Amino acid sequence: MANLRFQNALKAIPQKVPPIWFMRQAGRYHKHYQRLREKHSFMDLCKIPELAAETTSGPIEDFDFDVAILFSDLLFPLEALGLGLSYDDGGPKLGKHLDLNVLSQLRSHDDALPFLEFQKKAMQLTRQKIPNEKSLIGFVGGPWTLFSYACQGTHSGGLQETKTKLSLFPKFMDHLIPLLISNIQLQLDGGAELVMIFDTAAGEISANLFENLVAPQLSLLAAKFPNQLAYYSKGTVPEHLNFIAKNTWAGVGYDHRWDLSKVMDSKRFPGFVQGNFDQSLLFLETSEFKSQVAKYLDRFESMEPKLRTGWVSGLGHGVLPKTPESHVKYLVDEIRRRLA
Repeated sequence: MANLRFQNALKAIPQKVPPIWFMRQAGRYHKHYQRLREKHSFMDLCKIPELAAETTSGPIEDFDFDVAILFSDLLFPLEALGLGLSYDDGGPKLGKHLDLNVLSQLRSHDDALPFLEFQKKAMQLTRQKIPNEKSLIGFVGGPWTLFSYACQGTHSGGLQETKTKLSLFPKFMDHLIPLLISNIQLQLDGGAELVMIFDTAAGEISANLFENLVAPQLSLLAAKFPNQLAYYSKGTVPEHLNFIAKNTWAGVGYDHRWDLSKVMDSKRFPGFVQGNFDQSLLFLETSEFKSQVAKYLDRFESMEPKLRTGWVSGLGHGVLPKTPESHVKYLVDEIRRRLA
């Protein structure tokens, strides 16, 4: 019960056509998701396992992605710890922001974990729902990204407020890392083949500070789950990722700022290489969009399959709201057609 192309990428077996999955492939752009949202809240789509499985499976049925990624949200560990969480049209809202007083009131690991157990059931039901030849993965938020949300309720901008609270980071990690370990285990026990760590705020911290503050926390996670975790960061530079070589990661995701063909050629890190067509280009007028897809794929088509070993094809980040579904479908089909 797994996708052969995805398994080949994980095992570094050369192949002509890469497996395909997009971050946020189940989301607001998709009519399947929109129909569900007419009847259910976002929170219900995540927390009611049957609805989460239905939401996750929609893009597999409509776009034939090789990999399904559990429909959920990276902020649920913060809710579990007692920071409160709600969603409206403006996005997520935390009930509390981290300070010394809030830190002292966080729930214990044993009290927080039951708030996340819905993900295991959602994973189990999704595995039953999607075809046997499709793979299934999970995800959690990265420590720095979750710390940023906990401090200021967002991960956007320069994170000035978060950076003024760096003294709270180690103490918050004492609560967060054990919970993330249990959260990851729940997803693996539910049927996930691996779990992605999404660190979308990582590029807002210097590489030096990242190496000294954040990388040790990520290494703790990797050591606990060798070859079962992959790491994606946004806006980072090569120096941010030095820690990858020191651990047994299943793979690394790269945003659209990286030249993925050079990443593959360098073989800097073991494991799969995931990414990275610029998601904003899917909004181009159709003929220009197709031209950009062709230019993007030219460099990969010219590479021998063995040089593309481990590639998991996707976007630089996630599918954006209002992205034309026809362009999502075209990109999936064209990757397979050009590289067959």
